[in-house]
Amino acid sequence: MKKIGNLKLNAYSRNALISYGLVLIFFVAVTLMKGAGMINSHMQGMLVPVCAYAVLAVSLNLVVGISGELSLGHAGFMAVGAFAAAVTSSYFQETVTAEPVRLLIALIVGGIASGIVGFIIGIPVLRLRGDYLAIVTLAFGEIIRNLLNITYIGLDEKGLHFAFHQDSIHLSENGKMILTGPMGATGMTKLSSFTAGILLVLFTLFVVQNIINSKQGRAIMAIRDNRIAAEATGLSVMKYKMTAFVTSAALAGMGGALFALNYSGIAPSKFTLNTSVFILVYVVLGGMGNIWGSMIAAAVLTILPEALRAFADYRMLTYAIVLILVMLATNNPTIKSYTNVWAKKLRPKKKGGGDGAGMEGSGEQVEGGALNA
Repeated sequence: MKKIGNLKLNAYSRNALISYGLVLIFFVAVTLMKGAGMINSHMQGMLVPVCAYAVLAVSLNLVVGISGELSLGHAGFMAVGAFAAAVTSSYFQETVTAEPVRLLIALIVGGIASGIVGFIIGIPVLRLRGDYLAIVTLAFGEIIRNLLNITYIGLDEKGLHFAFHQDSIHLSENGKMILTGPMGATGMTKLSSFTAGILLVLFTLFVVQNIINSKQGRAIMAIRDNRIAAEATGLSVMKYKMTAFVTSAALAGMGGALFALNYSGIAPSKFTLNTSVFILVYVVLGGMGNIWGSMIAAAVLTILPEALRAFADYRMLTYAIVLILVMLATNNPTIKSYTNVWAKKLRPKKKGGGDGAGMEGSGEQVEGGALNA
């Protein structure tokens, strides 16, 4: 327990405060830099994607880091949320004129749609583990993308028209197509903003941190650490794994909605396996189970390729070299020993003489608490 004034904070609370503090510092710093003209228009256009990828990284960490399951279908949930939001935004364009309200509705619909898809996929998928789960989630992600490639949705006075072939949709003269198969959604109104992105990141942190620091979160981590012992105490493995998976999918859908509504058009080809792998890289680079680390990795790795444009053809090579060096550094025993020494010095000591329990040192306590939950 760490004291701030008269307030005692446990490991989860400290990590939550760090996460919220980093987001708010980032928001204030960027706002001040924009006001001073220190950020060009191109980099300003990267701010919403940074927030979207931070949401995706934190939500995937709930499955990969907290639940301990490897998922490679996150781009599929992102795509569902993106196109659900595109349809919702176009549908309410005439009736809901306030853009922030329309954005909020689109984010909610995108999250619900992705959560439903996540629940449907989770029923057969979560019975698998390890590499098998990764392969099946990868396959479902590709299935979602290919279904979107043949989806056509139009809007006229009679409402929405849906078909898997464009010739099957017959719109009135005033009607318009919203989704046009492989071309995706076009002619959208840009609704996303940096402020909305920061608020969504804070909401995602609130949801994920509260799940981790709850009875459900302790049960999820107990199942991750020792499935057999958790089952022996009566915990429903499928129930808790499904909770993490569906929550992650819903948050990914909201991140996808924020991302899509930052552009005037978006195609299914954006949500390939590469996108899922990039999101997984953010989680691994930031640290498995480290929520604020995932956010930092997402922000840095999203901005880095654009910051390296001066290197022209060598920028992606430089990007890859930076990734390799960072991963080697974070897994180097010598460097880790130095960081552990400094971490122990910064941690307050217990009255009994032991070090204050952090996230790394509280595994047995967390697991025990989860098993008794």
